Amino acid sequence: MFAVGLSGGIGSGKSTVADLLVDYGAILIDADQVARDIVEPGKPALAALVERFGPGILDADGRLDRASLAAATFGDPEALKALNALTHPAIGIEMVEQRAALVDQDVVVVFAVPLLREEHKALLHFDVVVVVDCPTELALKRLVEVRGMDRVDAERRIAAQISREERTKLADRVVDNSGDLRALTELTTSLWAWINEQRSAHDRNVRG
Repeated sequence: MFAVGLSGGIGSGKSTVADLLVDYGAILIDADQVARDIVEPGKPALAALVERFGPGILDADGRLDRASLAAATFGDPEALKALNALTHPAIGIEMVEQRAALVDQDVVVVFAVPLLREEHKALLHFDVVVVVDCPTELALKRLVEVRGMDRVDAERRIAAQISREERTKLADRVVDNSGDLRALTELTTSLWAWINEQRSAHDRNVRG
């Protein structure tokens, strides 16, 4: 397995790059999807959230109501800290387990982690880290005009993330998504070629 850490701020185009890499043959392990999976009904993480924040965070079907959970943590640093403490370890464990299931396969595995930090790199043993980047104002414009988000909410979400500088300093390669979809597709084609070059070099070193 060749492990690629993929990160990028909200509105950067990270998910589009991930989807394009899957089209090329990569296997995707998406932290956002894992975060949704671990709070499905019956999962320990959901029970822990209900114990901490109360049954008001559930909808009529007993599923997590994300809007209610967001309201319960918004503007409350201690509540947010508790939320992260209850969910982040479970997300990490699940991603490690998914990695372990693929470790002996001859595949490229892309781990999409929005808030990628050094500890994620160490935990999941990334061979390379790729960051999708674009100017903050452009990301904000995409969130408002393409996703239909409220501008104030979009600004708040961007401000809550790590800075572009923090994100890109971990990168072995940065994909500059300042252009349109065609440009991003071409950049991802080049990225896939680069990943396979790195993979070949890695395999040569392992055989060594």
